[in-house]
Amino acid sequence: MGERCRAALRVLVLQAAWALAGGQVRYSVPEEAEAGTVVGRLAQDLGLEAGEAEARRLRLVAQGRRASVEVSGASGALLVSSRLDREELCGKSAPCALRLEVLVERPLRVFHVELEVTDINDNAPIFPAARKNLSIAESSVPGSRFPLEGASDADIGSNAQLSYTLSPSEYFSLDVQKSNERNLIPELVLRKSLDRETIPVHRLVLTASDAGRPSLTGTMELVISVLDANDNAPQFNQSVYKVQLAENAAVGTLVGRVNASDPDLGSNSDMTFTAISFIPPSGKDVISINPKTGEIHLTGALDFEEVSVFDFRIEARDHGTPPLSGHCSVELQVLDVNDNAPEVRVTSLSVPVSEDAAVGTVVALLSVSDRDSGANGRVRCWVWPASPFGLEATFAGSYSLVLREALDRERVSEYEVEVRAEDGGAPALRASRGLRVPVSDVNDNAPAFAQAVYTVLARENNAAGAELARLWARDPDEAGNGRVSYSVWEGGAAAASSSWSSWSGAAGGGWRPASSYVSVDAESGRLWALQPLDYEELQVLQFEVRAVDAGEPPLCGNATVQLFVLDENDNAPALLPPAGSAPEAGGAAAEAARAAQAAGGSVSASDTLWAWAAWGAPAGQVVAKIRAVDADSGYNAWLRYELWEPRGKGPFRVGLYSGEVSTARALDEADGPRHRLLIVVRDHGEPARSATATLSVSLVEAAEAALAAAAGSSSSSSSRAAPGADAGAGAAGAATNVWLVVAICAVSSLFLLAVVLYGASRWAPRAAVLSGPGPTTLVCASEVGSWSYSQRHSRSLCVADGAAKSDLMVFSPNFPPPPPGAAPKDTQPEPSALLGTVSGASLVHFSVPSHLPSG
Repeated sequence: MGERCRAALRVLVLQAAWALAGGQVRYSVPEEAEAGTVVGRLAQDLGLEAGEAEARRLRLVAQGRRASVEVSGASGALLVSSRLDREELCGKSAPCALRLEVLVERPLRVFHVELEVTDINDNAPIFPAARKNLSIAESSVPGSRFPLEGASDADIGSNAQLSYTLSPSEYFSLDVQKSNERNLIPELVLRKSLDRETIPVHRLVLTASDAGRPSLTGTMELVISVLDANDNAPQFNQSVYKVQLAENAAVGTLVGRVNASDPDLGSNSDMTFTAISFIPPSGKDVISINPKTGEIHLTGALDFEEVSVFDFRIEARDHGTPPLSGHCSVELQVLDVNDNAPEVRVTSLSVPVSEDAAVGTVVALLSVSDRDSGANGRVRCWVWPASPFGLEATFAGSYSLVLREALDRERVSEYEVEVRAEDGGAPALRASRGLRVPVSDVNDNAPAFAQAVYTVLARENNAAGAELARLWARDPDEAGNGRVSYSVWEGGAAAASSSWSSWSGAAGGGWRPASSYVSVDAESGRLWALQPLDYEELQVLQFEVRAVDAGEPPLCGNATVQLFVLDENDNAPALLPPAGSAPEAGGAAAEAARAAQAAGGSVSASDTLWAWAAWGAPAGQVVAKIRAVDADSGYNAWLRYELWEPRGKGPFRVGLYSGEVSTARALDEADGPRHRLLIVVRDHGEPARSATATLSVSLVEAAEAALAAAAGSSSSSSSRAAPGADAGAGAAGAATNVWLVVAICAVSSLFLLAVVLYGASRWAPRAAVLSGPGPTTLVCASEVGSWSYSQRHSRSLCVADGAAKSDLMVFSPNFPPPPPGAAPKDTQPEPSALLGTVSGASLVHFSVPSHLPSG
């Protein structure tokens, strides 16, 4: 407790002492003091006891610039830490005081310390330059003054007070003028007249000394050059110069050179030459003299016929003060030479020249002349290049430029002709005149397409107005003769009858011109579709496009366009009527399927298909066959069959690609008397399209099943009618003898038909080849579905070997039939005639039962 009281008392005493002292400690230190020099006992002056400076962390607070001093932590003394340069810290300011802040802790206090850096004489006087050059005319009078630049000293006070002295000289002395209280200006005073011929250069030393202790000095050398006085005029080495020059001398030719001398020196001996007093006055336009060298040059063309002699004078003036001058005369004689070249003028020009102009046509009339006389005025002319034009002389000095060869504007549209002339002088002079002869166009080139045949691929269902291709024909003629318009000239296609009309019995489409499908822009040649294309209606369209120019008479060129329509999956599978059903029923089903397709989406059978299966039928026995067709081609027409309902393990299954409904296991009485199957038919297009079929299978005794099958094959409406369970029971209760006879007859007929078909398939060729003028398609069908392969010149129909039951589908040819009235080059049987199918049908389907009842 006592220690704390004593510390508080000391702080109060220190504060009182600090207040009495004005709150600031002042120190002084000379510049350039060595590091470690003690400036003052800061801790003691602040009233801190020994050891208390370190305990209370007595230290300097960092300022904006380096103070070069520090506080000793042990003793609390203020020490010099680095070099102190007053000139660097304060420049010329006096006094040079540094303000420091000192910080102590416990309690925290800030003290202000002022450190004054005093000046020492550490800088010698310095002149702006170590050497000063002066030029003084020898005509300068004694007493002339010449101010000199004084020296400067970075120190202050007496250390910066300067005095000047000059080295001994009988011609010069030094006088110091005081411009103000601080600055002295030394002046050089001429004591005696100068003589350049005696002493051309004087060298003196000017010394500056400061008033410091010890005194420091600086020197500057004075180099004084004595300038000469102008007391001699220039003199030419000749009073008259005579020169001869040919009149064909080029501009810039050196005519001659005059020489003059001046015994003076420096600027008094420098001379400027000037040409004056021209006779005739036009001489100043053709003659000039170099003002420094005295060289006379030709600045204009000479003409002996106009001026033969030029007289003029030349003045040489020195640069002295006052300037002195000398004169001489020059006589220039012009020598006559062959300096006039022939002149070629066009008096008449008839351009452009038509490219069908006749040989001998006059294109231009020319006049050729030469100002010279005698041999120098005789001129000969020719034209270059020598073809297809030539020159014909009409009379003296007149010529005609005529056509000597036929022209072709597409090869050369413009000629640069040069008519050349040469006189008989020595040396001979030549002249030329260029003529531009354009060739006008006539319509002698027909438009030509870049390709003779264009192959265009277009997807079906394209938008009306869609661009299919761009055709371009080039006509090298110009203007209207080269302006080409396009049109569809001829060609077309037979509208293919669809599979729908085939099954319904409708007739196929006839010949349709290409202009009903496509159109071509008359100006740009852009080929665009008039309507959406349907692959099932049109596969290939071949036509010609004609390009006609606007010349007179117009010329034309043709190109063949082969438009191939690419199939898209835009047709869903369509269910076909069961084998043996009436055509009318089949047509109605097809029409319903097509209407559903037009509405978009899947197609469903509107009626239920019926089939009978015998109790105890083994696994794998075919009960019925779902038949469907897709109007598309390729993968889009490859069908697969899926059993949609019932799901899970049922008594029936459907072939994935054959559509055959067969028993999945042996049937027993536990399976129930009737089964309803929902079968989905899908194609392999993207996206896939589908149709559904409902099949009702009734389980009956074996004999009843055989009777139902026989009745179904002999009746045209049994497959479309939907008998109920009571109707089946009524048929079973009919007279057994009558039905037995009918069954025996039906089975015998079917057996005989099977034997005939088997023999035909054994001895008939494996594949029939049909040839046609267009691209062909090889189509095969088997248990795993159908596929197609296109060729150009042949069509093959094949049946997969080893198949117990096959469906053979033949698609119509992909080439357009000839237009009505056109006779084919090679007579070949149509595919429909070979197969014995309905005329115009696009699909023929054969169904051969694989399970025949035994007789």
